[in-house]
Amino acid sequence: MISVNLQGVADRVIRQAQRHGYVVPRQVRTVLNEAGLCESLWKDVLAVARPSLTYRRGRYYYTTPVSDRVRQEQAQQLGVRKAVREIIRRHRRGTRVERREEDRIDFVQPVKVRTEDGHEYTLLTRDLSLTGIRLISTRRLLGQKLCVHIPTAEGATTKGFLVRILWTCAVGDDLVENGGAFVEMVESE
Repeated sequence: MISVNLQGVADRVIRQAQRHGYVVPRQVRTVLNEAGLCESLWKDVLAVARPSLTYRRGRYYYTTPVSDRVRQEQAQQLGVRKAVREIIRRHRRGTRVERREEDRIDFVQPVKVRTEDGHEYTLLTRDLSLTGIRLISTRRLLGQKLCVHIPTAEGATTKGFLVRILWTCAVGDDLVENGGAFVEMVESE
């Protein structure tokens, strides 16, 4: 019977978080009190409501349920971040880390790139972060999806990534920087 009451209280807490964006423990205790239940059950209510709430800095924020497609994309991004984190860890050796949206490191290495139309090139990387890569080439690749194969350890193996080029910038005569975001991992060569 208590679990049924807690589910009802959890539903009210979720609706309140949805309306206002978040709830705090005090509000959960108030809803419990209004339902005639002991306020000390507030953690149990939040445990029931956990799939719909995310805790950050003392507040429980409402999170929109995600579709299977979004969950799959998030899992792909998690795999990409894990693989890139491994590459960064191996190549960090005393390099200075720049702080922007994501940590990025100077990562100057030749990489194999295959364009959507099947052409293969060897390009030079400039830097690397968990979410993207900067490539130096002789052509603008804006809007293209590239298969980029990054060497992992002394060129013995590579990790493959699908990268969407989001911006380009001329940096010299016939020299272009292309900034791309990792989309997913692909099979290595």
